[in-house]
Amino acid sequence: MRDAMVLKAQRFVNSVYGSRIGTTVEETGEADWATMYALTRALQYELGITALSDNFGPTTLSTLTAKYPELDADTVPSPDFCRVIQAGLYCKGYDGGDLDGTYSARTQAAVKKLKTDMGVEQALPGAGLTPKVFKALLTMDAYLLGTSGTRQVRDVQRWLNGRYIGRQDFFVGACDGRVSRDTARALVLGVQYELGMADGTANGNFGPGTQSALKSHPVRQGDKGVYVQLFSAGMVVNRRPVALTDTFDSYLAAAVRAFQTFVALPATGDGDFATFASLLASYGDQSRQGKACDTIAKVTPERAATLKAAGITYVGRYLTNPSATSLPEKAIQPGELATIARHGLRCFPIYQTVNNDASDFDYVAGRTAGYAAVNAALDHGFRKGTRIFFAVDFDAIDAEITASVLPHFKGIKEAMADSGHPYEIGVYGSRNVCAQVGAAGCSTASFVADMSPGFDGNAGRPLPGDWAYDQFVIRTLGSGDGQLEVDVDIASGRDTGQGAFDRPRPAVPDVALDAHQVPALRADLSRYMRSIGRPDLGGIGSDARLYTNAQAVGAIQDQDELITELSHTYTMRKALVQTAVYWAMRDYSLADQATDQQVADHHLTGSGSVKDSHTGIGEISATDAIQAWNHCIGWGYTTGDRRDPGKDADLWSVWQRLNKDNAFSVRTAALIHLWGVRGRPGGQLPPGDRVTTPRSMRLDLAEFEITELLRRYRAWDPDVEAQTHQSLAVYQIFEKYNSIARNA
Repeated sequence: MRDAMVLKAQRFVNSVYGSRIGTTVEETGEADWATMYALTRALQYELGITALSDNFGPTTLSTLTAKYPELDADTVPSPDFCRVIQAGLYCKGYDGGDLDGTYSARTQAAVKKLKTDMGVEQALPGAGLTPKVFKALLTMDAYLLGTSGTRQVRDVQRWLNGRYIGRQDFFVGACDGRVSRDTARALVLGVQYELGMADGTANGNFGPGTQSALKSHPVRQGDKGVYVQLFSAGMVVNRRPVALTDTFDSYLAAAVRAFQTFVALPATGDGDFATFASLLASYGDQSRQGKACDTIAKVTPERAATLKAAGITYVGRYLTNPSATSLPEKAIQPGELATIARHGLRCFPIYQTVNNDASDFDYVAGRTAGYAAVNAALDHGFRKGTRIFFAVDFDAIDAEITASVLPHFKGIKEAMADSGHPYEIGVYGSRNVCAQVGAAGCSTASFVADMSPGFDGNAGRPLPGDWAYDQFVIRTLGSGDGQLEVDVDIASGRDTGQGAFDRPRPAVPDVALDAHQVPALRADLSRYMRSIGRPDLGGIGSDARLYTNAQAVGAIQDQDELITELSHTYTMRKALVQTAVYWAMRDYSLADQATDQQVADHHLTGSGSVKDSHTGIGEISATDAIQAWNHCIGWGYTTGDRRDPGKDADLWSVWQRLNKDNAFSVRTAALIHLWGVRGRPGGQLPPGDRVTTPRSMRLDLAEFEITELLRRYRAWDPDVEAQTHQSLAVYQIFEKYNSIARNA
C-alpha cells in the first residue's frame, strides 16, 4: 500500500544520496529491499566507508559500533544521518518524526516501540538506537504479528531476541510469528549458548559438538528452567499446539507424546535427546535405527542379507538410470526384485532422471515423467497400487515450487490418469516441496529429504503430515560382497512398498501393433497434444498444421510392418521411428508446404529460391537423407548408391522420394537415428557421456540416450530443445502400446 512518508523517505534518499551511493530507488511509496539497500549505502557513506554495499555486514557493524555505540539525540552526528534513521523507521511502519533530521520525542518513542516489538527492550532499554537494532531496522523483517503468523511463534522469536541479543553472533530476528530459517538458526544458537559455547564457536549448526553436549540435558515432566524453555520453543517452531514455557507440565508432556508418535520416536513424553534433536534439525538424531533405506547399489543376495541384519525392511530403488555410463547399478537390475522378495524385503520405487534444478521441471516434463515411470514400473513388474516417488532433488524455493514443481506434478497426475491410475503418486523432496505438492492434491505420500538441514525448504519447517519415509543419514553397511552404501530412512507405515512382483517384461524385440489398441493410442496422443496446445486439427495463418492426430497415427499404422522390420534389423525400439514421424507430421504447417513448393519450383523451373527443405512425413531434408544413407552404407547398415548432397540432381531425386514416398521417409528416419548413434552433429552430450554402441542400437537405451537421439533427429530445427522436450512424452506413449503388444 502506498504510504506518503515512505514515498518521502524514498525521495530523500534519491535526492541526498543518489549520486553519492551510485543508485536510486523507484519512488513507489512502498517499502522494499531496494529502498533498504539504498538506506544501508547511505549509512555507510555517512560512516566514511568507501566500498559501499547493499549488505549491512561486519564492516558496517564494526564501524558503526566503534563510532556510535548508541545513537540518540545527543550523539546523532548530522541531520541527514538522523533522516536515514527516520526513513528506516517509516519503512518499518513506525513514526519517524517527519524526516526533519531531529532525534525528537516522536523518533525516540518509535525506537522504544521498535525495541519492544523486537523483544529487546529489557536488554537494550531506553530510546537509543544500538548497532544491532540499526542493522535490523534496515531489513524487510517485520516485528509485528503477520497475517500468517501465530502469537506462540512470535513469543518465541521475541524471547530469543531478548535473551541472546548480547551475544556476538546473534542478531535481531523477525517477530512476525512465522517460522523461518533465521528462527530455526536462532533457536540452535540459543541451545549452544546455554551449553556454554563461546562466541565465535556457536554457529547455529546442529553439529556433533552441540549434539554431544545436549545429550546431558534431557528434560521431563516436573522440570523447570531455560532448557524447558528451549525445548518448548522447539515444539512451537515445529507447529505443535503448545506455548513457550519454563515449566514442563502434563500438558506439554502429552503434546510431546503426540509429537513422538508422529515422528516415529518412542512415545515417552520426555524431552530426551532424540526428541530434542528432531525439534532442532530436520535430520534429528542420526544415531537412530531406520527400518527403511534407499540406495543406488544393486541389492544382491549378500547385500540383502546385510540389510536384513541391519533391521531394514523397506528398500527404495530407482526405476530408471538417467545416464548411459554413470552409476551403472542405480536402476533396478534384472533379477533384483526377486532377490528382494526372496529375502523378505519390500521395495518402494523412485523415479528420478536429473531433477536437480528448477529448469528440469514443468508441465510437459511431468507428463513425460508420468508416462515413463509407468512404463518402467510395468517393465520391472511392480503391481498396480504401488506408490512411485517422483524426485525433486534440489532446494526449491516457493517461487520455483509454484512456477515449476507444481505444474510438473500436475503433468504427472494427468499422465497417471491417462494410464488408468495404475500407480499412486508420491513425492521426494524437501519438507516444503512435499507439503505443497501434497496440498495441491498431486501426491498421496511424501519421501522427505531431511538430510539437508540447510535447505530453505527444510529449515524451520515441520515434517509433512503425509510423510512415509524420512531420509536422515548416510551409512555404509556390511562388508565384503555384502557391503553397500545407503541413505537410512525412518518409515512411518504410510507406505510399505511391494514384497511380491509380477514377472518382469524383458527387453524383447518389438512386434506389430495390436490393431485393437490403436484407438486407445490415438486417444492418448490426442489428450497429450491438446494439453500442450496442439489440438487435433486446425491452427490459423501460416502456423496452421496440415496433419491431424488421426492422420498421423494412420500413416504410422500404414507403415507398421516396415517400422517393425527396421526395429528388428537395427535392434531399435519402434517408438524412436514412430515418434520422429508422428512429431514431424503434427509439426508440418502451411508455411512448410509453401517452402516445399519453392523447392519444386527451383528444380523444375528455376524460379524457386530454396533448393532443399525438410519434407515428407519424416520432415527430412534431402541433404540429411543423403548423409544418413551414405554413412549407413559405409557402416554396412544398408546398401545402395552413395549420393552427393552438393549436386542438384542428387538433391532433387532424394527430395522427391522423401516428399512422396512414405516408406522411403520412414526407412530414412531409422537411418538418421543410426547416424545419431554414431555421432551426428547437433548433440548436447556432456563430457564423458556418449550415445554410442559398436554396431547398432540397443533395446534398453537409457532415457538420456533416447532424449539425445530425438534431439539429434531434429538438429536442424532452431527450436530443437523445445521440440525435443515436448516429443519425449510422445515416445513414452508409443512405448506404452509397443510394450503391450510385445508382452501380450
